[in-house]
Amino acid sequence: MPSNLSGLAQTRKLGPSGRGWVAEVVCDTAAMPDHLVPLERILAARELVARRVHRTPILTSTTAGRFAQAAGVRLGDDRLYVKSEHLQKTGSFKPRGMTAKVAALTEAQRRAGIITLSAGNAGQAYAWAGREAGVPTVVVMPAGAVRSKVEACLGYGAEVVLHGEHVGETFARMEAIRDERGLTFAHPFDDPDVIAGHGSIGLEILEDLPEVDVLVVGIGGGGLISGVAAALKERRPGVRVFGVEPTESNAVSLGLERGEVVPIQPRSVADGLGAPFAGEWTLAMCRRYLDGIVLLDDPTILAGVRFAAERMKQVLEPAGAAALAAVLAGRIAIRDGERVCVVASGGNVALDQLGELLGSAGTLSGASS
Repeated sequence: MPSNLSGLAQTRKLGPSGRGWVAEVVCDTAAMPDHLVPLERILAARELVARRVHRTPILTSTTAGRFAQAAGVRLGDDRLYVKSEHLQKTGSFKPRGMTAKVAALTEAQRRAGIITLSAGNAGQAYAWAGREAGVPTVVVMPAGAVRSKVEACLGYGAEVVLHGEHVGETFARMEAIRDERGLTFAHPFDDPDVIAGHGSIGLEILEDLPEVDVLVVGIGGGGLISGVAAALKERRPGVRVFGVEPTESNAVSLGLERGEVVPIQPRSVADGLGAPFAGEWTLAMCRRYLDGIVLLDDPTILAGVRFAAERMKQVLEPAGAAALAAVLAGRIAIRDGERVCVVASGGNVALDQLGELLGSAGTLSGASS
């Protein structure tokens, strides 16, 4: 990557503006024609988001280490490391990238407001970030969105529009509202500011677990893994990064295979990984930085939810447990003795559905451990 990238990210001081932030980061996307967000951009975003979000802890599980050994691999330190983004503000990693995106808006865009598309977590994060910055926010969600996620968006002050049986229909409605009202579309994943903000997770992992060998991350549209992988590999190129997609919500792996954006109709219990496509930014970043992607069926993902609840006493939504499940099921190419970290990306599960989800979980090979 180019060594002189100081012009890509600039911080401008702003005067007092009520609830607005005192600084904004301006991203020159024309300086990134290859759609690769540089480390300098991630570092700049980290300085901004660190003042507004939690620095989440890395949890450990020796029981997960025993499950992994039953699946055929001995983890380094005989334990699995878990970056606990389910304990982040709004219950997922999303406020990191959304804080960076809202901070990059022009003053005119702030006044007019933003609109986003979300199954829940991105909408909550934009609602929260918009409220903190005094920016009106509209969240368009599928008609069948988890009610607790809808209520959370409303609670953070956003206007919520429920429309469509699948995400493709929801996206079309979002575009119509955007054009009618002159709002700025705040992308849930395919945006350099969003990717850079999410990259702050990778920087924290390197600081707290500097000898990490393998990182595993769930993939929806690819914004999270793009930022995290870039942060890790630009600092420690030897770290291997693997993504996990549901078998029928595999927009990134399809896009990489075909070399273009591939629209899909995602279907999975892991609604937070149900992106209708991967974008130009995330496909370029994943092509550059990922070591592989594995596909998991819903019962295996739900086995990760059950493990987190029963063995770690942590409540994860299916999307947040996908990376954990992949390691426990022996689906990631791990060498004996490697230190492995997974990102628990979210915990926004509907409590009235938790019993049903746990009951639908598959069985892991280490379940008798």
